[in-house]
Order: sequence, then structure tokens, then C-alpha cells
Amino acid sequence: MIRIALQAFAALALLGALPVTAQDWPQKPVKFIVPFPPGGSVDPLARLVGAKLGDSLKQQFVVENKPGASGSIGAAQVAKSPPDGYTFLFVFDTHAVNPSLIPNMQFDTVKDLAPVMLVGTAPMAIATQAAKPYRTFDDVIKAAKAKPDTVSFGTVGNGSLGHLTMILVQQAAGIKLVHVPYKGGGPMTTDAIGGQVDLAIGSVAVLAGHVRGGKLRAIAVTGDQRSHAMPEVPALAEQGFKGFSALAWWGIFAPAGTPKPILEKFHAELVKVFALPDVKKTLTETLGMDLQASSPEALQQWLAGEMARWGKVVKDNGIRAD
Repeated sequence: MIRIALQAFAALALLGALPVTAQDWPQKPVKFIVPFPPGGSVDPLARLVGAKLGDSLKQQFVVENKPGASGSIGAAQVAKSPPDGYTFLFVFDTHAVNPSLIPNMQFDTVKDLAPVMLVGTAPMAIATQAAKPYRTFDDVIKAAKAKPDTVSFGTVGNGSLGHLTMILVQQAAGIKLVHVPYKGGGPMTTDAIGGQVDLAIGSVAVLAGHVRGGKLRAIAVTGDQRSHAMPEVPALAEQGFKGFSALAWWGIFAPAGTPKPILEKFHAELVKVFALPDVKKTLTETLGMDLQASSPEALQQWLAGEMARWGKVVKDNGIRAD
């Protein structure tokens, strides 16, 4: 009798230790790790998604900011987290550059993180102070050829997507500009408005408001076509850089090994969120994003392509993190 009772107790204990099924998930608060400070574009994206999922799934989705090393510190935390469906990572385009830019990262970008969704993409804008003489990118090229190493451009940091994009642009145009790295979009934009730097390259979300306010003039966007957020601004592809495209992007990952049924449920819930009219309006109009809401496989393919492209630029030009 005692043996039967012990066996029954052991069976119940074993059942209690089984992972929560996708149908039951989530049974406790879910963490969204944002590897950047509050502000920018990744933080409001994660908070918007968390609020909507909280409403639909009746559970808390808590955003935790873990900034540092171009997003790699927060990404490492998620890569090392239990793969139980209660920790997810929201990333920006630096995620694809970091493996080449930062030596000895404490995780493997491909092996230690499972793709969930490519949320969206957006071209960057190249802008100048309204009082500056540059009205097209051809004006920049002419000025740079007339006086090499005099026209400056600001970015959000050494090795950022804006920096790497401008390296390719300079090489294609046969010009040499002066790079001025900043510690974020705020100080870069302030100096561009003040005229301390000739050009600024950054996300449409960061620059569009100042362009609309007349403090900055956008002279190009970096997609292969115009941005719906700045339809009056020609793409670089229209200005002599045929086929050129460099896009900022936002993605969501989970720790590798997270149960597939949970990932599938999470993905399905995300698709519903990004179909909501108010969410679509916020992301497309505020962030200038082209929504993708992709499959996990599409994100994995996108990441591989971005890592290969920008990794080559980093290696060929001997770039290192700040």
C-alpha cells in the first residue's frame, strides 16, 4: 500500500515537472529584453507589443532594458536564459553587425537564438541642416570631390548601419567624407540641426520630425525606392546608385531550444497584434516602418544575408567597435 502511494506521488511530481503546453502558455509574466536604453525605436516597439499581448493573453509582458555593446549584452542574456517561453529578445539592425564588429562575444548569434519574426524594415534618411547648400546627394559628391575630407557625416556610432552604409556610398561615388560617430541619435541630430556636422544618417523615425519642422532637409533615403514616410525624398537608387539598398530592421528572437509549440503560438499572437489598425498606424507613421510580420524562416534568411553583407564591409575596412 505504501509502495503504491509513493508511486502515485512520484507520478504526480513528474507531471508537475512537465513543461507547460502551448495551450496553457503563458502562466506567468513574460520578459521582453530590449538591449538598448528607453527611447529610440526598439523600446516603444516592445512596449506596444507587450501591452497588446497583455490584453489578449491576460498575462503581463514586462519590458526590461539591458543596454550595452550595441545590443550584444542584452542579447547574450537572452541566449543564456532558460528556453521555456518566458524570455524573448527584441533587436535592431546592429544584431547582424555585432558578430563581425565585436570580438569574443559571449554567445553565438545563429546557434544560441531562435528566430521568431522579422517585424519590419525601413530605409534610413540622409539629412542636412536647412541652411546648408546640399539639396541632392549629387551636391554632396561635387563638394567632396572639390575638397576631399571636408564634408562630414554623423552616425549613431562606429560600425553602425549608417556608418557602414556611408562607407559603401563613398566607395561607389569615389569620394571621401569625414565620419563623426555619436553615442546615439539625439546628439547626432542636435549637431546636424546646429550645423556642426554637414550630414546626418539615421532612421526615418529619428529625422523625419525635424525635416517636417524645417530644421533639416532630407536629401536621400537608403532604400531601393522612396519611403512612404518621406515620399518627396528620392532614394539613392534614383541618384546614381542603381540598385542600392540599406535597410534598418527590427526582429524578435527566443533562446534556442524554446519549445516549437510555444514559438508557434507566440508567432500567431504577434501576427494578430501587427494586423491591428492602431498598431499598423503607429509603426508605419511614427517609425516609418514597412511591416513584414514574417515567418521565423524568413527572419533566419534575412539575418544570414545581413550578417554576410555587413560582415564583409566591417572586415574589408578594418572597422572596430567604439
